[in-house]
Amino acid sequence: MPATVAGRTVRRRFVKPSEKKASQPSGPPQPERKRAVLFLPVILFALVAAIFLAMEISGRDTSTVPSALIGQQAPRTTLTPLEGLEQPGLDTEKLKGQVALVNVFASWCAPCRVEHPVLMDLSEDNRFLMVGLNYKDASDNARRFLGELGDPYDAVGVDPSGRAAIDWGVYGVPETFLLDRNGIIVWKHVGPLTTERVQSELMPRIEEALEASPGEEPGMEAPPSS
Repeated sequence: MPATVAGRTVRRRFVKPSEKKASQPSGPPQPERKRAVLFLPVILFALVAAIFLAMEISGRDTSTVPSALIGQQAPRTTLTPLEGLEQPGLDTEKLKGQVALVNVFASWCAPCRVEHPVLMDLSEDNRFLMVGLNYKDASDNARRFLGELGDPYDAVGVDPSGRAAIDWGVYGVPETFLLDRNGIIVWKHVGPLTTERVQSELMPRIEEALEASPGEEPGMEAPPSS
């Protein structure tokens, strides 16, 4: 209907409801969308857990993951120590000459809590080093984790960006690597260590590595002395 403004006739344009809706500025995200974003990590974790459960039920060994690093020198790694602890950081060059078990862990990792008592038991054997690689973690949380559950490590290096873990071919946490006296990775385990796995696989490998002299690969006979 025409309207008169200051002596001029102005025709009002009828705006359809759909046009009004399109012209309105978008408001803040709806609560439903926020809830979906918050629950996304939980959904992803549940999906991964379901996959692992299916593999377990099918009889497939979830810890057996191929690694090109087996039989190779451990990646040259230097990581700063976890702030607030007395232990040094991770330096693979300083591990040479000793048998070392490198464990990748994080305070936010639920399976890491499950395997921790096994690590504490292993730490009672002082014939080899226990080394922690703290993966994408907050220092305060990592210290609280070790303070609550016990500290099995002789050294702890922090990897906040996950760059070092990539060099080691880490799929996720926890993972454990056994290094011989030459710094060669001779064994790898994906997932939480269990007492059964330690007894059946890890300890025999550790014994082999301990018996071998520096410069000699585990399982090889030492050269005759002159």
